[in-house]
Amino acid sequence: MGLGGFFVSAAVALGIAGAALAQPSPQPKPTRPAPQYRQQFLVPGSSFHGVHGIAFNKDDQLFAGSVIGQTLYHVQIDSGEVDRVVEPPAGMADDIAFADDGTMAWTAFLMGKVYIRRPNGKVIEVANGLSGPNAIGFTKDGRLFVSEVFLGDALYEIDVKNVDKPDFKPLGVKELRQVAEKLGGLNGFEIRRDDGFLYGPLWFKGQVVKINIETGAIEVIADGFVTPAAVNVDPQNRDNLFVADAGTGDIWSVSLTNKAKKLVATLKPGLDNLAFDSRGRLFVSSMTDNGIYLVDKQTGAAKTIVEGKLAIPSDIAVVTENGKETVLVADVFSYRTVDGVTGAVTDVLRVHGDTHSYPIGLSVGPRNVLLSSWFSGTVQKVDRKTGKLGMTLSDFAQPVDAIESNDGTLYVAEIGGNLVKVSPDGKTRSTFAKDLRAPVAMAHGPNNVVYITEIAAGAVTQIDLASGARKVVTDGLSAPEGIDVGPDNKLYVAEVGQKRIVSIDPASGAKTVIAANLDIGLPTYPGGPPALVPTGVAVAKSGAIYVSSDIRNALYKLTPPEK
Repeated sequence: MGLGGFFVSAAVALGIAGAALAQPSPQPKPTRPAPQYRQQFLVPGSSFHGVHGIAFNKDDQLFAGSVIGQTLYHVQIDSGEVDRVVEPPAGMADDIAFADDGTMAWTAFLMGKVYIRRPNGKVIEVANGLSGPNAIGFTKDGRLFVSEVFLGDALYEIDVKNVDKPDFKPLGVKELRQVAEKLGGLNGFEIRRDDGFLYGPLWFKGQVVKINIETGAIEVIADGFVTPAAVNVDPQNRDNLFVADAGTGDIWSVSLTNKAKKLVATLKPGLDNLAFDSRGRLFVSSMTDNGIYLVDKQTGAAKTIVEGKLAIPSDIAVVTENGKETVLVADVFSYRTVDGVTGAVTDVLRVHGDTHSYPIGLSVGPRNVLLSSWFSGTVQKVDRKTGKLGMTLSDFAQPVDAIESNDGTLYVAEIGGNLVKVSPDGKTRSTFAKDLRAPVAMAHGPNNVVYITEIAAGAVTQIDLASGARKVVTDGLSAPEGIDVGPDNKLYVAEVGQKRIVSIDPASGAKTVIAANLDIGLPTYPGGPPALVPTGVAVAKSGAIYVSSDIRNALYKLTPPEK
């Protein structure tokens, strides 16, 4: 199901980041142990890394897919327990479909591939080279159709008759039959069994359409949606379509007889997919909340099957006001805050409800919180006081992080190695520094300097924002990602390759281990960026250290020992 524009700039970024990833990380230098910090999960983890496509097999077993998690899961709808079925990277699934013989098919959005899994468990790559394969569906006689969305815009048929032959090779996009193109973002669709037509949403047009899979002819069934993400046929009334709107969180029914729309339920924005079991019960997935819900078609009431407090926590920052510590989290499908004592999570911006950019990098400036996304190529300003979205700056070359100076000037790190200087009004840009080695995160230090982690170099580099002078503070790190400057003016870095946090003296480069054996360092996929979801680090005035766990989708709090 649709990631909703997630990775709009991915194709270019992957080539750059993949080259950086190919460079081996230096071996870490010896470090000193620090006094023991108390380690806790301030926010507990969850099962998925954004849950997208969901589908039932003929035995009424529910399966769910995650793109960032690169995993296919089996979900127990009675208990909420989640089991892994297909591991990374082949398990990357944006949408899922089942054939009558039990074959499961899914789309590996970022890798441009389509897979099937036979009932005996054999996984076969059936197609590759697609641009954002997204929605997928079988006809009743086992024909397989797939759409491209966000990175492409077309509908194809994949010939799967020969996939079990020993000499079968995955089909390239030119070997597929193109049914239609320039549709407007054909997202989660279903092919109705009785008439053989495809029914699906057009993400960018706000429409639900009927498509002839032989000719590509399109008929509009309903419109007026904000961001329709998925369409499914009600098995108890096959003239009724159910539609999930990611932009509003609404679930609608649409009559094929008279095309009347009826609001069935309202959840939160960020819905992604629908699925019916054999009893006609409706299940809905939310990428923003890592959730799957059972929705009553009559009352609109929603029962939680599984849910997460955070979706995919990435970069973080911490602010202290009136003695209260608040952690700001770039949660990929939202921008959230976390109470530093209770762990209570609050939404500030939700993707598709409030913004269409997907925050990965985050920093706090004098006026704004800056949210960066190499996925969407944007840097967004969010007012610190009101939490309202202000300016969105686009057309960067995969921005990974940004900082704001006192005068409002921005400095944006691009994954390809440039540090771009942007005027306060966003109208003027210039390259301030070049040849950074796969930068991941930045922190503003004293005396108008910025510290940047370079994952391909295993180093932290300091750049003077007044003179442009630069130097390596320390190297020999294994995959450094998140960074912050503590109240002691030391640097605190997530050394993901060693699954630990180290403090670094910026004067001498000396390192001290703060915490080890952390669940950080979510693996990337073949050709993906070295820091798929950067581990964030934020140090409060109290000395408490907050760390995002991209493996558990959780938030650590490390409390220093009492002096």
